Amino acid sequence: MRVSREQAAANRRRIVTEASRLFREKGYDGVAVADLMKSAGLTHGGFYGHFESKEALMAETCASSGNIRTKWERLTAKRQQPPFQVLVEQYLSRRHRDQPGHGCLFAALSVDTARQAPEVRRAFTGTFRNFVDMIADWIPGRRANRRRRALATASSLVGALVLSRAVDDPELSAEILDAVRQQLLGATASATPASSAKPAKE
Repeated sequence: MRVSREQAAANRRRIVTEASRLFREKGYDGVAVADLMKSAGLTHGGFYGHFESKEALMAETCASSGNIRTKWERLTAKRQQPPFQVLVEQYLSRRHRDQPGHGCLFAALSVDTARQAPEVRRAFTGTFRNFVDMIADWIPGRRANRRRRALATASSLVGALVLSRAVDDPELSAEILDAVRQQLLGATASATPASSAKPAKE
């Protein structure tokens, strides 16, 4: 039975949403198309009516995170704090660390992406550029060298989250998050608990 154009578009969005979560949790190679479609509540054969290949879907999940500024602006609007502070505190929270499927694309898939097809890396790169541009606009202090500082900040955020997930010592994991948060925000901001902060998916 043919589905309407609206239903087809909704099915495609469902596939992208579910793939984004599963790829972040299990890596690109850890998710088979059949399992993805089952998780999305759709038939395996229907996949190729939406995407030419798994790589095309991988690229779209990266690109779908490109409106990163809108998502973070929506989140920061709920808190009466400077956007940069909200970004650092929520990104380096225990909750974000513990929910990779609903968290940052970069922390979950950077290593996997380096081994993927050019179309996947291109989409990933575009989204990362958007992330750096947003940080550059929000970073406090002088405007001089703002892009370089934004690149260093983005790298610190992603690296800290990756390492905090990789180590098997909970105390060390929390120490990594706290140390980088302190480095980015200063000693007074680092004293604020961040364990209840909610991650923003990118």
